[in-house]
Amino acid sequence: MLRITLAQMRRSSGRLAAAGIAIVIGTAFVAATLLAGDVVTRTTYDSIAARYADADLVVGATIEDPVTDVAALGEVDGVDSVAPMSASYAELSAGARSVFQTIIPTADDRLMPMVATVGSMPTQDDEIALPQDVAERLGVETGERINLNRSVPAEDGSWEQVTVRPVVVGILDDPYGAYSQTGGAAVVDADTFATWRAEENGGEVGAEEVAVAVSPGADVAAVQAALATAVGGTTDPEDARWVVPTDERAATVAASLTGGQDLVFLIFVLTFAAIALVVAGLVIANTFQVLVAQRARTLALLRCVGANKAQVGRGVLTEAAILGAVASVAGVLLGTALGQGALWVAGAMDLPVPLPDSITLTWQVVVIPVLVGTLVTVGAALVPARVATRVAPLAALRPADAPSASRRAGRVRLVLSMLTAVLGFALLGLGAALGTVAQEPTFGVLAGIAGGALSFVGVAVGAVFWLPKVAALAGRLVGASGPTARLASANTLRNPRRTATTSTALLIGVTLVAMMSTGAASARTSLTSALDEQFPVDVEVSSSTYDEEGARTALSDGLRADVSSVADVAAITDLTDVSLGVPDIVDPDGEPVSVDFTALDPGAAREVLNAPDHIDGLAPGTALLGYTNAESLELADGDRLTLTGADGTATFSVAVNEVEPYVNYLAADDLPQVQAGTVVTDMYVALADSADAAGTVATIQDVVSDSGESAQVTGIAVQRAMYDEVIDTVLAIVLGLLAVAVVIALIGVANTLSLSVIERRKESATLRAIGLSKSQLRGMLAIEGLLIAGVGAVLGIVLGLVYGWGGSAAALGIMGDVTLTVPWLDVTLVLVVALAAGLVASVAPARTALKASPVEALAAD
Repeated sequence: MLRITLAQMRRSSGRLAAAGIAIVIGTAFVAATLLAGDVVTRTTYDSIAARYADADLVVGATIEDPVTDVAALGEVDGVDSVAPMSASYAELSAGARSVFQTIIPTADDRLMPMVATVGSMPTQDDEIALPQDVAERLGVETGERINLNRSVPAEDGSWEQVTVRPVVVGILDDPYGAYSQTGGAAVVDADTFATWRAEENGGEVGAEEVAVAVSPGADVAAVQAALATAVGGTTDPEDARWVVPTDERAATVAASLTGGQDLVFLIFVLTFAAIALVVAGLVIANTFQVLVAQRARTLALLRCVGANKAQVGRGVLTEAAILGAVASVAGVLLGTALGQGALWVAGAMDLPVPLPDSITLTWQVVVIPVLVGTLVTVGAALVPARVATRVAPLAALRPADAPSASRRAGRVRLVLSMLTAVLGFALLGLGAALGTVAQEPTFGVLAGIAGGALSFVGVAVGAVFWLPKVAALAGRLVGASGPTARLASANTLRNPRRTATTSTALLIGVTLVAMMSTGAASARTSLTSALDEQFPVDVEVSSSTYDEEGARTALSDGLRADVSSVADVAAITDLTDVSLGVPDIVDPDGEPVSVDFTALDPGAAREVLNAPDHIDGLAPGTALLGYTNAESLELADGDRLTLTGADGTATFSVAVNEVEPYVNYLAADDLPQVQAGTVVTDMYVALADSADAAGTVATIQDVVSDSGESAQVTGIAVQRAMYDEVIDTVLAIVLGLLAVAVVIALIGVANTLSLSVIERRKESATLRAIGLSKSQLRGMLAIEGLLIAGVGAVLGIVLGLVYGWGGSAAALGIMGDVTLTVPWLDVTLVLVVALAAGLVASVAPARTALKASPVEALAAD
């Protein structure tokens, strides 16, 4: 039987190749998805850990109890070097230009995220290295001196400016964007930095985090334990002092940014990989049905010469196992090649995220796709194998009529399909509710996957009852065009099973594409809203100098006007920071507390903010308190709050900000009641939608530099643009992978239409014998293909919208409100492509039907 099975595989190599391609593509999808998940995780961690450079461990402490003796950590056995994760700020100027810049200390090469592309790192107290864009903005090169202004406390408690003139010894690059939000970081000698920090803070200053590079060959776990003992902490990041590997620290930060749902993306994509394998399984099942139909005589002869049912069934399953294993291995190779090729392409595009140079092959990437692909192939062949065992030794010598279900079996199938569909859609709704209302996306995605799979199985199994009727109803619209169209319409009802099978193959592909297009559009809209919440303003310009009383000085009218006139700046709004007393609330010492407020014009601010809900509730006469601050003051919505300033006292109605925890707002028109003569200390800047974030922020920095004022420009839009680009890239990759599933579906359409031609061989010959021409027969099959494809496409689009919305709600609810979007362009394109696919898929079967002459086809067997 094994020799016979192998011989039959050689004879049916063309038909098996189609099924093999389906499983190759499906397993390549799984392998590429697993590789993509590893790359996304690695890229996320590398982006977060960029400021730790190549550190092996991170030591953490609290603000109240920082690590003060960083040098002592370098003496621990197995430690190669250490570096405090500290930063300071200073005003850098040259000529009429000035920049408010982040300053970090030098460190060992392994712990320095900045790289000197020209010159070297500072080694003396009068040396500095500048980011390339800062050097260009100041118009300086290596060897030239700049002014560096620092604010230090004076003996009388006020602040005074101290100016030094370091020489520029290096030009820096920030390859992984460790300090992208602040436009890079300037570097000074470590001892000089420590001295400055001590002067600014009135004594030695500790570090909340310390990066540690372990000596080559040292046991990282042993060094981790020794460091934990040295700092009086543990290896548990939940403790006050902790020592953890850099990747673990990056994972913790990533979890805090994603609400602990960093696996949602991988689960989301693997869901579509699973659906692609389901599509491949149906294609394989249809292929083996074709093979069993073609081999009816061979199977009958095998039974006649002594083969029993079990041997015949095992032969079909053995054929499936061999096909599945070989195709799955090829799929892994293809998926690996695609993954590596995607990395090379992404690397050549100079994306603003750190990408690995090569993929990492794990046993999961190899074993899981091969195992899943083989099991799917064997599982898909179970029903055809069972059909093969039912071939009677004598009865099978005559081709059987098309199968039909008994009345009883039809009722059972109808009831089961309806129950499955109802249960599936209920689970899909539960998944959406878990993701949005309960904020449990992991369980929501699992429920959504189960619901989607069950409901679609119910729809597909029950298709034999309703889909042919829908196709016939659509056929009435084209029946008026002539007898060929009427024959095609009638054929859709002649064999309900065949019609349902043919249309379901395309229904699956269209549903998949429509679902992903809908999911991607909804995800894009929802992710944009989430980014708006995380980055509520594009650019912030803040005064960085202080007067003798420690209050920040004003941004001049001229500077604000210049920033407003920058191309691609859409709008600006002014802010004033002020500290006001609360006479009705006292601290533990019995002293009235003070609260910091930001005063702005609510109407103008809503034009600037990406997320206007950050100031919802702010109006004249209202004090909008961050929810954490409101809780600490024991205030709630509608309470009254009395505020006292230098020029008076006023009482405001309290509104609690449910979005912002710490920032408190007042309407600018209310500020003179308590404190007159305030100045604008900050400004929010909104960029045009079409603006180049990096270029516009750089222009704003140039304007600030040319003004001669000391102000810090925080280009939040640059980081937001980086996230936008990453999201667009990921969604494009997912949609690109979907094209693979569509190819699988098209293979299924061709196979099922081929089965249709085999079953209707005599019918086609009879039509030819009574006068139907070749072109009319070809046209009849084409119209039939268009009818079935059109019905499958429309129903697939409807199902795809439902599944796309449900999946988006289940997976993306953790980010906030999920906006359900209809991708009209994609939906129209899918419909056109599906109709074209149905037409093209009918070409090869039509050629097969026309090969045999009418007399030969009608000859008695």
